[in-house]
Amino acid sequence: MPTIAILGTFDSKGPEHGFVADCIRGRGFDTLLINAGSLAAPGITPDISADEVAAAGADDWKAVLARQDRGECVTLMAKGAAKVLADLVESGRVQGIISLGGGGGTAICTAAMRGLPIGFPKVMVSTLASGNTAPYVGTKDIVMIPAIADVAGINRLTRVIFENAAGAVCGMVQAAEGRKQRPSSDKPLIVASMFGNTTACVTAAKEQLEQAGYEVLVFAATGNGGRAMEALIESGMVAGVLDITTTEWADELCGGVLNAGPERLDAAAKAKVPAIVTPGCLDMVNFGEPQTVPAKYAGRTFYQHNAQVTLMRTNTEECAQLGKIIADKVNAYTAPVTVLLPTKAISVISAEGKAFHDAAADTALFAGLKANLRPGVPVIELAVEINDTAFSTACARALLENIAKAAL
Repeated sequence: MPTIAILGTFDSKGPEHGFVADCIRGRGFDTLLINAGSLAAPGITPDISADEVAAAGADDWKAVLARQDRGECVTLMAKGAAKVLADLVESGRVQGIISLGGGGGTAICTAAMRGLPIGFPKVMVSTLASGNTAPYVGTKDIVMIPAIADVAGINRLTRVIFENAAGAVCGMVQAAEGRKQRPSSDKPLIVASMFGNTTACVTAAKEQLEQAGYEVLVFAATGNGGRAMEALIESGMVAGVLDITTTEWADELCGGVLNAGPERLDAAAKAKVPAIVTPGCLDMVNFGEPQTVPAKYAGRTFYQHNAQVTLMRTNTEECAQLGKIIADKVNAYTAPVTVLLPTKAISVISAEGKAFHDAAADTALFAGLKANLRPGVPVIELAVEINDTAFSTACARALLENIAKAAL
């Protein structure tokens, strides 16, 4: 029978975790209770003690616990819980994890969950689940359930939330166990970056790559999507990168809301994975409602994508910088890589006659890219728009050629 780990701060929320354990055992699963609470005695008896978790977090764990500094203890227990849980998963002792927490418990337990593989069942009931969960979820598939009330006792409200959460993790574990019984795809994996403005291009290229025998995973270039794609590339699971939509770098440069961080485009270099790179949607920076656009951008060219999204056109200076940034990233690639440039439009709305058409800015982007690329990186320029079938075909063919070269 599968075992579900119950990780939490049992010094402050022991009975609540005990209730969830009873719910899980009532559904026929085994449980393994892990105490990550270090400031008082646990309210229930754990299978793995707080001292064991702390010892996995640092050599000087006794001194840290002795100081009883809350922030320091949270950091220690987060490190230790991540190590303990990773070892349990790697050894096959647990098949899922659930936790309940406030601020400290959520920080500790989601840190441990983020170290686990995508697809491994992870459920976090948290008082923070209705706010900004990005710091807790990261690029992993952690299911965060709002606690609604504080995790403080079993009552008519928390009972429902905790029972549902227990049922959720049990169902996820059953689904994961079912997947083990099915034959997995042995097709090599390609990842692709896509935005609404590059959907036609990526979809057409994806179809050609699938016809060539690859499985293609598409990631939305919305910041978190780019980070998730980078994490998967770095994992070593990927055979090729179809990086058509590098728009997140425009947000990174200009302070937009969909940036993926300065490491975007680094993973293919680190993992030595064949790739193609294009400047898809580097014409646009994403902001929220119009009033959220920084005052320094007053007078710029904007496009209201919808009520919640305001796009700003990158100007000539910014495009020149972006060209250099992309080139510098590509220069670090050691596996075969090709840069492709659709010179008539890098998005739907940058085509001639559209809101973001700016030939001078595009020229600066292309020039900045080409001038800074190291010798030996092929550049293919096509006098078409990015969603033209000729461009998607060129992208797919170039990636297949690069994968073939890497295999020699």
